[in-house]
Formats: sequence, structure tokens, C-alpha cells
Amino acid sequence: MTIVTPTKDPNWYKARHVDCREGLIPANYIQKRSEVKLHAMPWFHGKITRDEAEQLLQPREDGLFLVRESTNFPGDYTLCVCYKNKVEHYRVIYKENKLTIDEEEYFENLSRLVEHYQKDADGLCTRLKLSVPKKGGPEFSVDSQEFEKAGWTIKLDDLKLGEVLGKGEFGDVVLGCFRGQKVAVKVLKDNSKAAQTFLAEASVMTSLSHRNLVQLLGVVFNWPSIYIVTEYMSKGSLVDYLRSRGRLHVTKKDQINFAADACAGMEYLESRQVVHRDLAARNVLISDENVAKVCDFGLAREKSFNLEGGKFPIKWTAPEALRHSKFSNKSDMWSFGILLWEIYSFGRVPYPRIPLADVVKHVEKGYRMEAPEGCPSDIYDIMKQAWDLEPDNRPTFADVLKRLEQIRAITD
Repeated sequence: MTIVTPTKDPNWYKARHVDCREGLIPANYIQKRSEVKLHAMPWFHGKITRDEAEQLLQPREDGLFLVRESTNFPGDYTLCVCYKNKVEHYRVIYKENKLTIDEEEYFENLSRLVEHYQKDADGLCTRLKLSVPKKGGPEFSVDSQEFEKAGWTIKLDDLKLGEVLGKGEFGDVVLGCFRGQKVAVKVLKDNSKAAQTFLAEASVMTSLSHRNLVQLLGVVFNWPSIYIVTEYMSKGSLVDYLRSRGRLHVTKKDQINFAADACAGMEYLESRQVVHRDLAARNVLISDENVAKVCDFGLAREKSFNLEGGKFPIKWTAPEALRHSKFSNKSDMWSFGILLWEIYSFGRVPYPRIPLADVVKHVEKGYRMEAPEGCPSDIYDIMKQAWDLEPDNRPTFADVLKRLEQIRAITD
């Protein structure tokens, strides 16, 4: 929604929806918003042991530090600091939705905690001075205050929760009502690490707005729960839509529309240098008007973000991403080729005759899926180009979108 202009009546504004419809909205529905920034955590090393931390903390200069996940207390963290040629290990406790070392000073996230002890030792053996950066790029943190400052918070009283729509990565997805509008609500009830991932997902969405991306409406903080509120897509996921309706009801025009819509959303992400990492028909939703919108940015991060130890959807993920965690817009293009195959096979599972464990081996040896029955040859050409083993040889989403729009124009 874009505010076009104020009206003569200060209680109303003229606005334009992403689908180009224009109309009036009440002034009290308008809130100035900005992008929520992520804080880089180069010093956070995730799941490493005490011994591994001590090996990394070299040379043992006073104030050299890193943070790791606690091995003895899952859900907590450990701050490891060099002092007088030794390494001190401080347990960081997750308590009442905050983090603390001494149960006197409490912090919303690890970034705030580290910033505090960089300024003042405040009971530690020494002030934090220099960090050991994690190989492969940093992880990120974000806090609820950032969402409030940027204008993305919603009051719980303004949101009504209804039936459960499904299960998400972090918890239930439920139907809701926000100011008379049906919405989808992701509900998190979990530990601090899950909350950080959940909020990082929402922060990515604050910077994105496109008619072919599911739109973030806001975030509710009702500790210990967090809700992410998005637009509601009444016809569900593309994969379910294709499977439930099949060849009798899904036309060739529907197929090319879905393909072009998803590509347009991905072309926008590409232009913003955002990598999705989990593109598939299950992560494309269909609106009342049959518009396809890409959703689920749970794995979406800026290009420099490194993901390790994740659960990858093998049949949709590019070989270089599976082998070396090299995610890029080009690995997204590989996944888009699989998405096209799903659309034109009416929702079949990819590589139907190959065991999951053997998919990568077969692909690297040159195997490619055949065109689905009835698939146009120019669509299959795009699939094959998307599945080039060399990422640089794959087309961009901008190039593919032009071709899909040309195909759409001549499809009845």
C-alpha cells in the first residue's frame, strides 16, 4: 500500500494498493515505517566446543573474545574471554526473555550484551576488546525495539486469532483478523535463538514490497509469544493448488501466470540482492485473484550471510549450495527451474524415480529431469538453462521474466 496524497479532510488519505487499485483509507490506519536493520555478530561462532573456542582464541591477548552456544546448557550461550594467558568462560543465561551473565544486567539480545561489555568490564575479568570473527561470514541479531522504532509493531488488542492454518518452521500459522482484514499469523513460543531467527525473518520482510511477494503487515510482541502478521492468501500453497485441481481445472494460462508471477517476485529479490534459499511450490501462495506470491523468507538473508548445519530441501537446492553452502541468486535460479517443473507436472515431487540420497550424485553426473507431459518446449529450455552445473551460466531472473512475459502474451 502506497500513500498517494492527503485529502482535504485530514481524517482520510488517498492510497494505492500493490495491485494498482486506489481508494481512501482512514488517517489512523497510517503509520510511518522504515526498514528494520540487522546487527552483524562477527564474534558469534554457534555450536563449537569449549576446546575449539580455546584453540580459536590465539594469541591470548587480554580482551580477545568470542561467543558460542552453550554445550552444557542448551538454549544458553557462553562468552569466552582471554585474560592473563587463560580463557574465562562465562555462561550467558536466557531468563524471562532476556540474556544475562550476572542476573543484574539484562539484555534483549547478544549484540546488546556484547556492546555493554565492550564499554565496561562490569564484573568480567576484563573489558571485551577484540573479537575472533567467524569464518564464512557473520550471523545477525535484531531486537523488538528496532521494530517499534521503525513503525512495524501491532497492538495485540488490534489482532483477533482464529483457526490453525498449518505448522510453520517455528510454530503454528493461524488465521487472524486485523482491522477487519483477514491475515495470516505466524506464532512463536520458543527460546531466544528461535526468536532471533524469527525476528531476522521479519526484518528482511520490512525492506521488501512487491505484488508478487507476501506482504508483512506487522509484528506483535506479547512475551513469551511473538506474532508475525502477513497478508492472507486464501487459496493456499501453489503445490496444493496444483495437486487438488489438476489438469481438468488448471489451464495453460494459469500455469504461465503462476510461473511469471513467481519469477517477478524473485526478480525483485534479485534486484535487492536478497537470496531466498528455499524457493519451491510449497513456498508460493495463491491469492483470491489467482495471483502467485513468493513467501517464507525463513532462510532469506543478504548475500553475505552464511548458513551452516541447516536442513536443506535437497531436491530443490543447487549442487554448489548443498556441497559448499554457496547460496546466491544463481542457486535460487536452479530452484526456480525445479519450481517450473512442479508447475508443469501439476505438483509432482521432483526426481520421482531417484532416491533422495542419490539425487545430487545423479545431477552432478549430468542427469536432468525430462519435460513434464504437455510442457511447452520453450519452458523446458528455461528449466535446462536453470539447471546448468556452472552457476554463472544460469540466466538471471530479469532475463527469464522477459521470456516468460513473451510466452504469457501468446498463451490462450
